[in-house]
Amino acid sequence: MKQTVSKIFESRKLINSKSFESLSPVYKDAVKDFLEVIDEQQGNFIEKFEGAVDKIAQHHNINKQKLYDYFDKETNEQLGV
Repeated sequence: MKQTVSKIFESRKLINSKSFESLSPVYKDAVKDFLEVIDEQQGNFIEKFEGAVDKIAQHHNINKQKLYDYFDKETNEQLGV
């Protein structure tokens, strides 16, 4: 069974995390869109990740670095760092 990134996020309740809840509404929408975009793409995960961040940041007219910072915070939160 193929697991998509969005399903992993849902199953781990990452969308209900403290990091996610601290985001502004536009960034919450961007993260949700990111999950959809990353699921649609094929290939190397790192390339998919970076391409999706670029695409979503441009689409939502948001700061790309802030989106990367969110993913860093989310990863640390999930790892308990």
